Parts: sequence; C-alpha cells; structure tokens
Amino acid sequence: MRLPLQWLGVAPFFIFALMFLILPAFYLVVGAFQNAQGEFTFDNIIGLFQPSIIAAYWISIRISLASALIGALAGLAIAIAVVRGGLPRWVRSTTMTFSGVASNFAGVPLAFAFLATLGRLGLVTIFLRDWFGVNIYALGFNILSFWGLTLTYLFFQIPLMVVIITPAIDGLKKEWGEAAATLGATQFQYWRWVAIPVLWPSFLGTVILLFANSFGAIATAYALTGSSLNIVPILLYAQIRGDVLQDPHLGYALAFGMIVVTGLANIFYIWFRIRSERWLR
Repeated sequence: MRLPLQWLGVAPFFIFALMFLILPAFYLVVGAFQNAQGEFTFDNIIGLFQPSIIAAYWISIRISLASALIGALAGLAIAIAVVRGGLPRWVRSTTMTFSGVASNFAGVPLAFAFLATLGRLGLVTIFLRDWFGVNIYALGFNILSFWGLTLTYLFFQIPLMVVIITPAIDGLKKEWGEAAATLGATQFQYWRWVAIPVLWPSFLGTVILLFANSFGAIATAYALTGSSLNIVPILLYAQIRGDVLQDPHLGYALAFGMIVVTGLANIFYIWFRIRSERWLR
C-alpha cells in the first residue's frame, strides 16, 4: 500500500522533529539515569536536590514567571489597542510586523543591544545621568541582575504575546459588544463580564507559553551575564561543557528537569488553548 503524496510534504517536518527534538530529548533522558560507565543510577536525579541547583531552578522560575506576567500584560494592552482601539490600519500592520521580527530576536545580538543601551556606559544610562541627573546604577539597577535579565527577556516576550493573543482578540464577535450595549452595559462592564472571561483561557495559556519560552533561553542570558547569574541553562552549560563543574550526566539530569518543567507548561498551554477555542469558533 502506497502512502498518499501529501505525506511527502510533511515528511521533512517529521524528520526534522525526530532528528533535532525527539532523539536528543531521548538521549538526555537516558543519560540522566546513567553514570560515567553507562550503568543505571539515580545519583544524578538525587544530585538535583543540591542547594545550589535548587537555587538555580528557583531563580530561573522567578525570572521566567516575572517576564511572562509582565510581558503578557503589556502585550495584551498593545494588542487590544491595535485591534480594538480604532487606530489606523497601518499601525496594526506595522506593530504585527515588528512583533514577528522582535519575538525571534535573541541571543548575543539582543544581549549586546541591552548592554549598549542600559549598561553602565549605555546610551540611555548616560542620557539619564547627563540630562536628568538620574544615575540608575546608583539607585540599585544592574543589567547583570534578576531585573536586568527580566527586562532583557521582555524585548521578545512582549512581541510574542502580541503575535499570539491577537487572533484571540480578533475572535471577539462584534455582536457580543452590540448586544451588551443594547442591554445598557458600559464598555467597562462589557470587558469585565464578556470579553475578559472569553480571553482568560487564551491569556493564561499564553502566559504559560511565555514562561516556557524564557525558562529554556540560554544564549541571551549567557551572553549578557556570563556565569554571574546562576540560572539553570547556564548551570547546565557549565556541567556539560565547562572545565570546572564538568559532569555531563548531572547536566543531563538538569536538562531532564527542564524538560519536565517545560513539558508541564506546554500541557497546560494546550489545555487552555482547547478551552479558548470553544468560545472563539
């Protein structure tokens, strides 16, 4: 029995997913339960409960949660403004184009951009100091810190939120607003009792997706902070490729823990996505 020709079109996707997602993840999971001799062990999993590793997971979760919540709220406000705010059409097209590009802008270029902007000799830092007498570093700000990395992550978190939540806002039927107005509801009441409950599953699902997106980011964090901020992706890199902390199988266990966290996040995202689609059909 021959497969339909349509399968040839999706074959590259399945091959790519198998080679660069499924097989590497399987390799990491197996390695998490092996020692250097290839024997089965739970020592690597037990090693995840070291205070330094627990602290790394905790700060990674905090950064991911902060950037996800702030990015989701800011992105939602922008999306509502460009979709339902009565702005000219070119504003929406420009915003969506920029969001599509910025949501994929990360790594070394993004880290350099923020160092050049908000570093100790960055453009904005010098501008605030010389023109307004405000020294943000004297006030406690540091780009190589929790809030510095969170702020950097927001550059791609907010546009990603705009891209994902815009279809959900488009799905709000005009008839619902007209019916609410006919019944005497104000705009605030319409958003409070109709629009927000409908958007709520999509919003929560997107927050979870943003959380997973920042939890696994390493290139930007490593280029920006080096080893000064002890987050899980940097610790994982040090365990697998470093000269001091090198313990590949403990690194595999760290990766296994990240797979569990991001896997749970994606499961909740899919669940919320299914719930939101019931309203937006």
